[in-house]
Amino acid sequence: MATSAAKLLPKEEFILPGTRSCAACGLMLTYRHALKALDPGKTIVAVPASCMTVLHGVYPITPVKVICINNPFGATGAAASGIAAGLKALGNDDYTVLAFAGDGGTYDIGIQALSGAFERGANFLYICYDNEGYMNTGTQRSSASPAGAITSTTPVLAKLQHKKNMIGIVEAHRIPYIATASPAFPLDLYDKVKTAKDTYGPRYMEVHAPCPPGWGFPNKDLIKMGKLAVDSGIHVLFEIKDGVFKLTSRSLSLAEKGKKKTISEYIKGQTRFKKISQDQINSLQEFVDQRWNEFLERHHRNSF
Repeated sequence: MATSAAKLLPKEEFILPGTRSCAACGLMLTYRHALKALDPGKTIVAVPASCMTVLHGVYPITPVKVICINNPFGATGAAASGIAAGLKALGNDDYTVLAFAGDGGTYDIGIQALSGAFERGANFLYICYDNEGYMNTGTQRSSASPAGAITSTTPVLAKLQHKKNMIGIVEAHRIPYIATASPAFPLDLYDKVKTAKDTYGPRYMEVHAPCPPGWGFPNKDLIKMGKLAVDSGIHVLFEIKDGVFKLTSRSLSLAEKGKKKTISEYIKGQTRFKKISQDQINSLQEFVDQRWNEFLERHHRNSF
């Protein structure tokens, strides 16, 4: 997949000043570049109760220049399916339906509606912005929270379980396009949204969205934290198009000639890991290395 040059990105901004999101919000940066890759005049967004509803503001005032429909927490997949079906019935084939939900509304509460929509082959793009917890309601644990992290519902002992393999669950539905991205690598993110826009059927993207207040790092380190996540392999950049897996962007560079950073380097700047034990660090490193090696094997298998 070719990477766009920064100078070719649209200059128009579709998120105006005055959002209610937190400073240095990984979600807002993700949304900014995603909208640039779409045609906001021909895009309808479905969002559940989440940080996205905070960003969009309170009706009738919004800083975002796109049609947005709020839906119940667990119904994003169903809402996007209904919008897509309505547009098809009206013959409006030039619209993009974009579902935009957090990990809580994707991995946990919304997984039933999402699975049903993918099984039916509904024509929409679903982007999960993964900030690894229920950040809008108090930093509670989600099944996307990494092992060793403290949340408001795991305050004494850090989370014991590793992150759910949501990509594996989605891939089992045999949909035409799946990708991961990061706001720390905006050109890669932009290109993947463009590819998803031009693909028919269910599409899924998972974007790792660092959250300064939820993870406990300074606002100025947003991009640094996003890059560390990729460089350590805890978040890997890839796409799966028609079943073919390929590493992309920085993850591709690491596979070809780089050396991953350690998990210790990634977690040391985040207060959510202040109670992690050495045994948990070792376990998390082993988990990340095993998954990285699996991705490497898939990438090399499809490179020949």
